[in-house]
Amino acid sequence: MLTFEQKLKILESIPNLERRNVSLGRVNFHFEDSAYDKKTVVYHLHPNGNGFVYAGLLQHPDADDKGLVNIRDFEEAELLDLVKASMLSLLEREDAPENAQAAPSAPLASSHIAPVGTGGLWVNDKGETLTLKYEDDLWYIYSGLSLEMAFETREEAGEYLNEEGFTSRKG
Repeated sequence: MLTFEQKLKILESIPNLERRNVSLGRVNFHFEDSAYDKKTVVYHLHPNGNGFVYAGLLQHPDADDKGLVNIRDFEEAELLDLVKASMLSLLEREDAPENAQAAPSAPLASSHIAPVGTGGLWVNDKGETLTLKYEDDLWYIYSGLSLEMAFETREEAGEYLNEEGFTSRKG
């Protein structure tokens, strides 16, 4: 488990995150480039090591009803992956264009594929995460903020992710 100071150091190293001190020694981190009204990515990081990361757009299974994931027991890689995925999810609105909603929605062999028109967080058995996102008429797969692959259809992206051992993280 990372200490408060270690978490601060990690979070302060992420470009475009702005530290904001709040009450009782807690710290929030804001992402001003968010396309949403939601700007707080890290909420109430406490000196005892407890805190939360916003994952409301990621379909994260550990997210509470406000979309927050407790990061008390997170290690560095897990914290970085979740924060970067959160930032990426806030970069561009998920209001998918009409043609994305009209795409065929026939299920593939795997039941882990999210509905057409949605992306989300995908995880393998090693705990590595990828984010699937619809932008500019293509489906993009990101590792953190780095682009990994692009596909013309949601189904192709889902097949690729399944073949690589990733499953959709749904709440």
